[in-house]
Amino acid sequence: MTRPLALALLGALTLAAPAGAQSAAALAKVDAAQMSIPAARQKSYPGSTLTVRQTLAAGVNYRRYVVSYLSEGLRINALLTVPNGTPPKGGWPAIVFNHGYIPPNVYRTTERYVAYQDAFARAGFVTLKSDYRGHGSSQGEALGGYFAPGYTTDVMNALGSLKRDSRVNAARIGMWGHSMGGFLTLRAMAIDPTIKAGVIWAGVVADYDGIMNDWNSPVPASIPRAVLELRQKAVAKYGTPGSNPAFWNKLSANSYLKDLGGPLQLHIGTADEDVPVLFHERLAAQMKAVGKPVQSYVYPGDNHDLTRNLGTALARSVAFFKARL
Repeated sequence: MTRPLALALLGALTLAAPAGAQSAAALAKVDAAQMSIPAARQKSYPGSTLTVRQTLAAGVNYRRYVVSYLSEGLRINALLTVPNGTPPKGGWPAIVFNHGYIPPNVYRTTERYVAYQDAFARAGFVTLKSDYRGHGSSQGEALGGYFAPGYTTDVMNALGSLKRDSRVNAARIGMWGHSMGGFLTLRAMAIDPTIKAGVIWAGVVADYDGIMNDWNSPVPASIPRAVLELRQKAVAKYGTPGSNPAFWNKLSANSYLKDLGGPLQLHIGTADEDVPVLFHERLAAQMKAVGKPVQSYVYPGDNHDLTRNLGTALARSVAFFKARL
């Protein structure tokens, strides 16, 4: 076999690797210190032009597209909605939409969260729901959101892409996040105070001491052992949050709430089996302690997806963004 042919076949095999796969090389490069908020603030998140990959069936008063943008050179796919009609002066208000954990290899751009995104799209917002790296057809490797910085970087570059889009008013952008997406939303707001408002549903919004010690929900079987071991790797190098709080506090968005550029609205159900209500309550109290505006909604008996109160929670979320973006 000739060398060029061998290299071509190797490239084909690499491109054919399943989404969500983790290589030893990528895992070896991960260091928990990369999650530091001060370090994240030093990085640039320019995003790129949103490139249309597929035009989807339109919504009732908006258009839908599968688009892509660049994040650290990776092509990240996303679902974009754009209102019909003439944009207001300065452009449409926009929402970066951060989904929760879904096994990356079964994730699909046009599945899940459709009703959620539709509610904001109907209300006149541009929305952009990213397929984080390694999810669906996005390039890169899915290394989790809590001990590797990739998903945060992808969310920040989604924000950068919206800021440079002529249809969007860069001064009127908010974020919505569910579960792990709530973790990413809070981090993004701590990194970039230009984010005007955030709504978090059932968010993993504790500091690292809470994430490690107060989160007892079953670990999804779909998460690879190598990704789970990133936590052990971090503790072995830097100690626990209890033994080395100075290090872990720099990684936690909760340590930087005074820097948020806008208010938060928080939602959670008391029967949530995935995220403790304690996380929600602590964040609400922390926001009040630093003098930042926060709205807190706790739904008795409701689950992780707020199924029983979906319409109410969506209406409250839409109204919150309309008042602040």
